[in-house]
Amino acid sequence: MDEASVERALTRMAYEILERNKGTDHLVLIGIKRRGTPLARILADNLLKIEGVRVPVEEIDITPYRDDQVPTPGGRQPCISLQCTAITGMHCVLVDDVLYTGRTVRSAMDALIAKGRPQSIRLAVLIDRGHRELPIHADFIGKHVPTSHTEAIGVRVPEYDACLDVILYETDLGKLTIANPVIL
Repeated sequence: MDEASVERALTRMAYEILERNKGTDHLVLIGIKRRGTPLARILADNLLKIEGVRVPVEEIDITPYRDDQVPTPGGRQPCISLQCTAITGMHCVLVDDVLYTGRTVRSAMDALIAKGRPQSIRLAVLIDRGHRELPIHADFIGKHVPTSHTEAIGVRVPEYDACLDVILYETDLGKLTIANPVIL
């Protein structure tokens, strides 16, 4: 996806979020660190253009909740930077760049629930590439991109990459090969 395609997908997703939530009341966007947060900010900007209301954007670091991490002594230490928004009673939209196995989303939900009791949790992803290992689905999807296990999706955002697009990569036994990227 080139920049225009990504922007169109995020604009459509913003409308879908508004329709599902019936407006912006009690709505908070929570970006999953790292690339989910810039996408959440873009969605918030789109919601502001559409509704004239600034929806809060927060960031969640799911590292301590990942199931592939060695447990730390004393248990999980929440790394949730919900700075200004209490999530209890809120309609939370988790935002991430790519949905693949579902493990990142499960970790994010665990971390979010450790912080409070949201009214609802929904998931917005720019790319859904399939291959679920857990029964997780996205409520708002920019684009479905069927992939093989030897491919990877790269979402590039201005905050980290100085551009906004989505690229499909071939992998070599789990290692990204940057040669011959294809813009979706």
